[in-house]
Amino acid sequence: MKLYAIETGRFRLDGGAMFGVVPKPIWQKTNPADDRNRIDMAMRCLLIEDANRLILVDNGLGHKYDEKFSGLYGVDHGHSTLDRSLEALGFGKEDITDVILTHLHFDHCGGSTEWHPGKERYETVFDNAHFWLQKSHLAWALAPNPREKASFYDENIQPIVQSGQLRLLDGESELFPDISLKIVNGHTDGMQLPLINYKGRKILYAADLFPTFGHLPLPYVMGYDTRPLLTLAEREEFLPWLVDEGIVLFYEHDPYHACGTVKRTAKGGFQSGDTFQLADL
Repeated sequence: MKLYAIETGRFRLDGGAMFGVVPKPIWQKTNPADDRNRIDMAMRCLLIEDANRLILVDNGLGHKYDEKFSGLYGVDHGHSTLDRSLEALGFGKEDITDVILTHLHFDHCGGSTEWHPGKERYETVFDNAHFWLQKSHLAWALAPNPREKASFYDENIQPIVQSGQLRLLDGESELFPDISLKIVNGHTDGMQLPLINYKGRKILYAADLFPTFGHLPLPYVMGYDTRPLLTLAEREEFLPWLVDEGIVLFYEHDPYHACGTVKRTAKGGFQSGDTFQLADL
């Protein structure tokens, strides 16, 4: 097995929303804000090359947005895109055999589809891949609540549903050898986090449970979470496990740190341990 960190671009979100009840003087130490109170967000995905499979975990927000959207979210593809990152490794979208979507918020699945001028419709871009998604999350995304509705776009979701490439899962499972799925429901219903056995270590693709290394303290729960108290309970369960098992977190949204460990503080809390690049494992 080989793992690659795939950079697909950057965007920005309101720092207050990203850190919930945590005061700005605290969170800006790890995630400094711009003059519009937005913090930098990576869209770092994971490529898994294993035997005859080439598996992509999430795929960024894609290129369907207009100028208003781009300005609001500070979208920046100058540094990287999904295509350029794949090409740098000698791959193309046609080589992807499986796409694991943690959930269907636009910054995690938007790269799955694009406008097809000849057919006058949006279509999936991974022609040879199966899409893997939790059944409960698809139902949630197709009938979104008013709080979360702005994160689900039909043009990202319907082409996947209609493609015949979608494979629905029901709960935690071993999806492929050495790749299992953990399920959490606080951020959104049915978010799946791949857990990978790699070089004698376990790597958890943290998605939006721990979006950046600045979110490791227990109460640092996002304002975007639909069930913040459930997120708190899930983090309370995960954090001791991450420390005790020496599990590596793969940060999808941290603009500075790709991977890191977790350690306990002297007062019994949790904070970032070592941080490093995936290639350093």
